[in-house]
Amino acid sequence: MTSLSILDLAPISSGGTAGQALRNTIDLAVRAEQYGYRRYWLAEHHFAAGVASSAPAVLIALVAAATSRIRVGSGAVQLGHQTPLSVVEQFGLIDALYPGRIDLGIGRSGQRRAELATAGAHPIPAAGAVQEPGDAGGPAGASGGARVVDGLLIPEPFDWSVLARHPQLALQAALLQQPGATTPDFAEQIDQVLAFLRGTHRARAVPGTGAEVELWILGSSGGQSARVAGERGLPFAANYHVSPSSVLEAVEGYRKAFQPSEVLDEPYVIVSADAVVAEDATTARELAGPYGLWVRSIRTGQGAIPYPSPAEADAHVWTDSDRALVQDRIDTQLVGDPDTVAERLRTLQRVTAADELLVTTITHAHADRVRSYELLAKAWADLARSTDISYKFPS
Repeated sequence: MTSLSILDLAPISSGGTAGQALRNTIDLAVRAEQYGYRRYWLAEHHFAAGVASSAPAVLIALVAAATSRIRVGSGAVQLGHQTPLSVVEQFGLIDALYPGRIDLGIGRSGQRRAELATAGAHPIPAAGAVQEPGDAGGPAGASGGARVVDGLLIPEPFDWSVLARHPQLALQAALLQQPGATTPDFAEQIDQVLAFLRGTHRARAVPGTGAEVELWILGSSGGQSARVAGERGLPFAANYHVSPSSVLEAVEGYRKAFQPSEVLDEPYVIVSADAVVAEDATTARELAGPYGLWVRSIRTGQGAIPYPSPAEADAHVWTDSDRALVQDRIDTQLVGDPDTVAERLRTLQRVTAADELLVTTITHAHADRVRSYELLAKAWADLARSTDISYKFPS
């Protein structure tokens, strides 16, 4: 069967603390292993009052220590902020303690952050040609307006140009690197990571060289990340939850560029989705209610706010511009009872031909998030028993 995995941001709820969020993450990971999820990935986010996952390698080690079977990894390390050596050493260290369970997911979002900050001082392409912040190299959602592809909603692309001009972006980019530092080309960085892991680099990473780390590339468009993953024969993760407008371009770009390698004989894709599941649709909609307000905080440049309660979200007065800012993310969040969400995930899997699905769920109450993942795992297993959902990763 096609496996389900989890992407966790270690969300901080309103009224909560980072410590509580991190303890919730460890608790959820333990339960996810019991529910049968294949991977547990931790995101990397900075300058966000509502997210505690700023150091994924540290959090991965804590989660790996609390679990025994589930794969644990990053979704994704922002390589623009670190050297390939430091990343390989961090993940090699974790692998030395938990061999064969660690995934190193890498994204170029750190590099893209700096590019967007620079672009803020220059003309920005029209909305239909704006690249997503986690990738580059081609227009995101270049096909234009919203459409439905075999039951899957592909919304109109979000215009990142306003956010690119936000003054905080340049400050954040500067704070994440040493003064005067420049980020090398992404492909060059990935080649260095591979060389360190395989022991073909002139220098040796200790620990790191020879580590049983599974290397992934994450991307939001059919640009450089997808091409680098494909050309090097690595597995690729496409972001429907961050950039739903360009997910088809992302997987197509990866598969078009794919070359067999010692890792994979054929392409392997994981696709992410936002989901909230409850016993009934009404409850699920209530739990998902704060999502739009949370996305709004990100897209207005203030960074993710502590995740609101349903009551706090209900108190927000929405304007038309507010709604337009978040509509693509609300429309593509999978919300409902277990069978409904499982069927919508099946549609996403079918249309993208995903080999695996990566689910991210955020609710104000930790118990509701745990319950959502529990209900989804059972519904997905029931669906898999009645349909042909294949699984083929060679690990």
